[in-house]
Amino acid sequence: MAIGPRLDLRHTQSLVMTPQLRQAIKLLQSSNIEVTAFIEEELERNPLLERDEGAAEPGAEAQQRAREAFGEAQPVATPAQPDSYDSTGAATLPAEAEAPLDIGDWSNVYDSSEAPGRGGRADFADDDRGIDELAAERRRNLREELAEQVRLTFRDHADRMIAAQLLALVDAAGRLSVADAQIAAALGCAEARVAAIRARMQRFEPVGMFCHGLAECLAVQLAERNRLDPAMQALLDNLELLARRDLRALMRICGVDAEDMAEMVAELKRLDPKPGAGFDDDPAPVLVPDVLMRRAPIAPEPDAPDWILELNPETLPRVLVNRGFHARTLVGANREVRAFLAEQYQSANWLVKSLEQRANTILKVSAEIVRRQDAFFHHGVSHLRPLILRDVAEAVEMHESTVSRVTANKYIATPRGNFELKYFFTTAIGGTGGETFSAEAIRHRIRTMVDAESAADILSDDAIVAMLKREGVDIARRTVAKYREALHIPSSVQRKREKAVPA
Repeated sequence: MAIGPRLDLRHTQSLVMTPQLRQAIKLLQSSNIEVTAFIEEELERNPLLERDEGAAEPGAEAQQRAREAFGEAQPVATPAQPDSYDSTGAATLPAEAEAPLDIGDWSNVYDSSEAPGRGGRADFADDDRGIDELAAERRRNLREELAEQVRLTFRDHADRMIAAQLLALVDAAGRLSVADAQIAAALGCAEARVAAIRARMQRFEPVGMFCHGLAECLAVQLAERNRLDPAMQALLDNLELLARRDLRALMRICGVDAEDMAEMVAELKRLDPKPGAGFDDDPAPVLVPDVLMRRAPIAPEPDAPDWILELNPETLPRVLVNRGFHARTLVGANREVRAFLAEQYQSANWLVKSLEQRANTILKVSAEIVRRQDAFFHHGVSHLRPLILRDVAEAVEMHESTVSRVTANKYIATPRGNFELKYFFTTAIGGTGGETFSAEAIRHRIRTMVDAESAADILSDDAIVAMLKREGVDIARRTVAKYREALHIPSSVQRKREKAVPA
């Protein structure tokens, strides 16, 4: 056999992940906020792309997808009206006392005339703002409120420096994770002085800030109300027993009877364990759904669909390719400009097609989910059916990975509220009669049973299993225990202790 070079021709098939394909996959699994940010970047980068300002409704192709998904009797969905749907430091101190301490900016605890390197007018002669602007001043945050109290309380500059350091170390909940001795060593002062200043700052509004632990925080608030007696102090020293609802041991330690213990526990419940937590809370971000769902009008056809789906025009990015600018720029352009325009023109066309395909895919998958979970929208979570990605993928003739990307970070506004599309995918629990039940529906049923139980009749896991089996659900005790723990429901022994404590 001769040995030598030769030339062979082979024909093979392989999947190549081009940059455009990666972009389409990324857009498919991105949320509407991420897609909007990506579109803004592309509009700045690509001169051939422009925003379609006149687009106020989903495209006709997307609407046709909805009609195909719900059947030929599906009425054409009109654009949704906006009012038709509800959208629902703890700094670390140096280990060594000789290490430099970054005390940060203390200017907020000094008067404008006292702050080092600061100056300014005491009147408003140079303030040309209108009264409407002054009325719209933002609300001061927690640290600014505390800094104002520091400035009004402490006149000595050294005390203000210590108070400013304590203010810099307090966390969002109002706690200090650094010991007084460590702060004193870092600042080069006596520990007793730090403790005294911290004790005064604990009475700032909100009361209970600058404490090292929960017991100290509650003690400060009780002392402010003149309710910190020896029995209450003993209760604070044994909060772990209260967490276990061991009332007998607490009554013995505190030397009180059951009635007094109930009053003491009620007094603790009226306190704020994290006085700084709710002060600077920003408004919860508004969840803007990708798909809007509404009940279809009553139609004479018996097989008419019950629901109408449409893409939310507020989250539907619309961009156009400026073909006129492309044609004008090509005239008289050199080779480099032509190559650049060709690349940008291809990228712009691909982006427009990707966005249209993304919209169609979301609407098609959403329509199939709504079709399969119709009982949930009519009757509630107890009628949620088992559903997996493969079921929807086979119905819409897509791959499971595509359905998984479509349902990630996508929300639908329904008459029952806003839900992530992944919420409707639940595993199946077998039934005694061959019927299957949704795991989410079973968890909801367990929560309902526990909420309805009385203090005299606490349901154990075995009792819950027996009740579910009488309802036709074949479920093991360990599965009930797993669902109960996932719902953060205590054990029957713990619930019995909790319900023995008066509310």
